[in-house]
Amino acid sequence: MDSKVKNALVASLDKFAAISGIDAGEMEQELIVVFSKELGFLEKVAEFDAVFDAHASFEDLREVFFDLLMINFFASDVQKLEEDYLETDEWADIEEETIDRGTELLNLLLYINECHDEEIKPELGDFLTEFLLVEEDEFQDEFHIYEDLISNQQLAESSIEDICSHKNMVDLGEEIEDMFVPFMAFFNQPKATAEAYAELAEFSTNKEFESAVYALVTAFHEKY
Repeated sequence: MDSKVKNALVASLDKFAAISGIDAGEMEQELIVVFSKELGFLEKVAEFDAVFDAHASFEDLREVFFDLLMINFFASDVQKLEEDYLETDEWADIEEETIDRGTELLNLLLYINECHDEEIKPELGDFLTEFLLVEEDEFQDEFHIYEDLISNQQLAESSIEDICSHKNMVDLGEEIEDMFVPFMAFFNQPKATAEAYAELAEFSTNKEFESAVYALVTAFHEKY
């Protein structure tokens, strides 16, 4: 299991559990076992879903953690498969079968990996224009998905309080609605702080989920 993925998984589960007042120990261990197994991706997905089915209190995190499962596959499992596996018909079939799974968080995690590789600091403008290429004609699907981030980029320079308040005043698109606060909070505070969590706890209308996703992203980025 990739170390950054494990750190992110543990941080996110612990934060969600602490705010919700539930215990994450059993869930945490079961997910780590699944992530660490040498299985095909779809077999892993089946065991992953079985863990979430057995722990209904964490259901809100299922698709977010699916993104982590995918990142772990790219970082760890693919290394054990044939060269260019991600270009094979087998992987294309897997992508088709799982096309409705996960969230836009996957793109942010991939971007953070790119920042690590290039040794640059994550910035919202760079994420949108250089990674997602939202200004290019052939990437207008991404433009529409991320339009709310594009039109509100100034919030990344404000505060988490302002980010949370703004979310409550606008009609966000379905694809980015749940991720708006964690994404903006990350670009505002890429290193998690007690102050950031305090602001999320006070001003977020979905503090368990948004704090858990923020914890996931910042932990994934943490050692860089």
